[in-house]
Amino acid sequence: MNRELFLNGLKKLNIEITDIQTEQFEKYSDLLKEWNEKINLTAITDDDGISIKHFLDCILLLKYIDIPENASVADIGTGAGFPGLPVKIMRSDVSLCLVDSLNKRINFLNEVKTQLGLDDVQCIHSRAEELARKREYREKFDFVLSRAVANMTVLCEYCLPFLRVGGIFVALKSSEIKEETEEALSMIGNLGGKVKEIISAPLPESDITRSLVVIEKVRETPKSFPRSSKRIKKSRK
Repeated sequence: MNRELFLNGLKKLNIEITDIQTEQFEKYSDLLKEWNEKINLTAITDDDGISIKHFLDCILLLKYIDIPENASVADIGTGAGFPGLPVKIMRSDVSLCLVDSLNKRINFLNEVKTQLGLDDVQCIHSRAEELARKREYREKFDFVLSRAVANMTVLCEYCLPFLRVGGIFVALKSSEIKEETEEALSMIGNLGGKVKEIISAPLPESDITRSLVVIEKVRETPKSFPRSSKRIKKSRK
């Protein structure tokens, strides 16, 4: 991690950080690079890239999204822990559930959790569409986050069933998202969601602009969702 670049980016976001949190990010960066030699976690392995395109990119949402104290947060399709773990480092009060379909990634996440001394973090090896049908996870979370690359229509079907009524889903997407979101409106409505806003968020220390698609859960998701992965993908063809 490039410490100076990272701290400068946080200053531009007007977000304060402690020395302990900074050290946690440095340890996270080291573990990411170390494990990436054994399993494919990320294509971004340089210190500048990790600082900006992973850490600052995830923390960015805390500037625009108000997550109340002690909120329950799920990160669906978390991969190497993004955006959930950086949010947890910055906000130790939240409870975090990280979900990924690859067990190798879950092993990595458990190691990061242990090494960084993070409490109240659950790392679950499961497909999202299967986990969302389990009573203990369905419609249980105050916030659901995802930085997965899936199309918005698909992503919403994976994520919205985890969200309680009144909760918020935030999808971290690229800047060109308006058309994709409009195409997803029908499915979002079917799932019990409503688009609140799309926030244009410049990423510090870069020329990248991130879009945060904010969806509120206004009613329960029908029991027929989420469908099987095969049916979800088939419906996109």
